[in-house]
Amino acid sequence: MTQEKFVSETETLKKFFTVYCKDKHTNQNNYIKDIIYQNENIKLELDLCEECSELINYSIERLQGCPHEIKPRCRTCPSPCYEKTQWKKLAKLMRYSGIQLGILKLKKFFRL
Repeated sequence: MTQEKFVSETETLKKFFTVYCKDKHTNQNNYIKDIIYQNENIKLELDLCEECSELINYSIERLQGCPHEIKPRCRTCPSPCYEKTQWKKLAKLMRYSGIQLGILKLKKFFRL
């Protein structure tokens, strides 16, 4: 996967995790996550609780190790790398955040 695609994927994870954690949890901590991908240092500023921090770190590790040149959607991947319990947590988070981000887009579009 290209570095540009990796950065895009990590930014998407950040958006989804931020929405979910803000709505569902308390005690968020602001911190910078340094990620090395293809010998480049990428900084990701996060504001998450401990539980979400652990899950996003796990997700980023899996993303770094993705063996596919063109990354498929994880749910349709022929060789999934997530443990089943972690995948269920992430799927729940993505489903919730996707709906919330869609609602925000509609509100902006209709200026509600």
